[in-house]
Amino acid sequence: MEPDRVAAPRPATSRLRPLAAPVVNCVVLRAETRLEVLLWQRRQEPEAGAWALPGGFVERGESLEGAARRHLLEKVGVEQIAHLEQINTTSASPQADASWIIDTTYLALVPNTAKSNLPPDTSWHPVEALPEVAFGHHEAVASAHQRLSGKLSYSNIAFALMPPRFTLKELAQVYAAVLGSRVSPTHLGRVLTRDGVLAPTGAQRSAGRAGGRPADEYAFEHGQLVISRPLAAFRTLVRSAPPFA
Repeated sequence: MEPDRVAAPRPATSRLRPLAAPVVNCVVLRAETRLEVLLWQRRQEPEAGAWALPGGFVERGESLEGAARRHLLEKVGVEQIAHLEQINTTSASPQADASWIIDTTYLALVPNTAKSNLPPDTSWHPVEALPEVAFGHHEAVASAHQRLSGKLSYSNIAFALMPPRFTLKELAQVYAAVLGSRVSPTHLGRVLTRDGVLAPTGAQRSAGRAGGRPADEYAFEHGQLVISRPLAAFRTLVRSAPPFA
């Protein structure tokens, strides 16, 4: 009779795997006459003096969105976030004695009238003229800009960039800031009203000292993201002319 065979012990590979450390970073955008992103300047190495996206580690038991909102409030004083969505997740190769970083990037939109108590090391920067940016975060800013530009053509995403009431001229100015090209207020209002995402409030804005006719005030029908043109989401984002010119 052959003796019982004893299975060879499996190598403890799990002990050799570095722990994964979840991180969130936020591309916070606002728009009025230009599209701007919120960045903070690093004081310590690595990349001391460069600018970075606000964010940080996710605590145990905390959701990714919860961590994003916490870091925005605690680190850069941003509380009024009208829209928040994930745009990408990447992982960084671990170095010696370092955790594996799993980085989730969020797009955060704030109205151009939102007030925040920014710390001294934090400020708004034009998206088209970024300072020296740390950790390749300029790529995340570009991705967020592209996501926002695309959604303008098939959703009401601009609600997150506007105050509760506004004129068509003010709305067109925000569209132009994001798209980088002129936008007709009249045509824009006609398209968004037809799509059922925009409606006049019945109120008018005084022309002030400049004179002229009072401007009608408008408001978005919904305070959250609504897809108004589902099929447009599948079209290419590169066009020969802007959709609202």
